[in-house]
Amino acid sequence: MWRVAARRTGNTARPGAGALFTTRPGEKPDLKACHLICSALFALVALTASATERYTFKVLEKKPQSRSHFVQGLQIVDGMLFVGTGGYGQSRLLQYRFTDGELLAEQRLHPRLFGEGITVLGEHIYQLTWRARRLLVYRRADLQPVVALSIPGQGWGLTHNGSQLIYSDGSHRLYFLDPDTAQRQRTVAVLEDGMPVARLNELEWIDGAVWANVWQEDRIVIIDPATGEVTGSIDLQGLLPLPEREPSTDVLNGIAVNPEDGGIWVTGKNWPWMYRIEVRPATAAGSVSR
Repeated sequence: MWRVAARRTGNTARPGAGALFTTRPGEKPDLKACHLICSALFALVALTASATERYTFKVLEKKPQSRSHFVQGLQIVDGMLFVGTGGYGQSRLLQYRFTDGELLAEQRLHPRLFGEGITVLGEHIYQLTWRARRLLVYRRADLQPVVALSIPGQGWGLTHNGSQLIYSDGSHRLYFLDPDTAQRQRTVAVLEDGMPVARLNELEWIDGAVWANVWQEDRIVIIDPATGEVTGSIDLQGLLPLPEREPSTDVLNGIAVNPEDGGIWVTGKNWPWMYRIEVRPATAAGSVSR
């Protein structure tokens, strides 16, 4: 049985005990000291509240890419580059040889399907659709369709952790799926300094973390898959120079890591290039190296 502590009566505490600022009767408080201490406390809280590391980039290399590719998914596996594109009547799954860019295979989606993120797991390639609530599964060997699995909502970005598929739906959540059935096994909310990060788009699994494009922002967030906490933010403003942008040029979207050398490649929708970048801590001036 819980024991309830007896309530104390009377004022037995000495005057001023526990107070941050104390004054004697008739004295005015030192407002300047109060202001300085409060400012220091607020600065300390702000410093400790932010757990997000800030990064910028340096371009190391670039490869040409078709401007017709409305890129929704990107992955490099065993010397092959797999690209998923979107758009009604234009969505495709493509396989290129990564070294020289030769197109080796292509699968067109039904005109009513809008292709989204892709990932390669084992002997299969998975491709999300936007609003059709379907997860398309192909044979990796020849891109032939195997099955279409059901998902409960929209599909945006897709990756895997080796045993589970991980996808986004445009919200601030990541969903972990059984790759055989597409059944949800776990969900995490993605937060940056305590605030939800919505519009999570194309995904990639890199060094035990989920990297995600944020739709309509020139940045990638690095997410702890266990907690959903954003541990890093990469500012990619200026990656595609203004002179190379055309009316059809759309947002940053597409992340791939080359398992052979660890190179990180990024691109965008209807961009002319894929860029290999080095991620580096942001300087005080936030400079970008090219």
